[in-house]
Amino acid sequence: MIFIFGAITVLLSLRMPIGTFRMAGAGLFPLCLGILLMVLSSIFLLRFLFKKWQNVKKEESPSEIPGSAMQVLFFMGAMILATLFFKILGYPLVSFLLMVALLRILGMKQWPFNISLSLITAIASYFLFVQWLKIPLPKGWIGL
Repeated sequence: MIFIFGAITVLLSLRMPIGTFRMAGAGLFPLCLGILLMVLSSIFLLRFLFKKWQNVKKEESPSEIPGSAMQVLFFMGAMILATLFFKILGYPLVSFLLMVALLRILGMKQWPFNISLSLITAIASYFLFVQWLKIPLPKGWIGL
């Protein structure tokens, strides 16, 4: 499902101006994100299939799939909510909240680590995309 979500993101981002890394258009960030999702989900699938093939070769029962259907649903739900509230809350707050949610969904239970990693990620991505690449992303009610 994540691969399909990445592919749809890539296809929709190609409808927007891409630009270059020096003068990025509105479609560059979603294009890179979609490609990243597709690559990571492919690696995950290949690792899973390789482990399953090894278990069948050894005549053992295949191990359970890491993660669950609920994790996938929560992941997709978090992505949809982030998309819905992107213009209202703004890029910095949505990227922070999305990162916190995704870390929690993936099983990271250490809140200080989740909050600090999410804050660092949000600040770094804000400076990368808004300040350095000058991509006009929604400011939301924070005004950043």
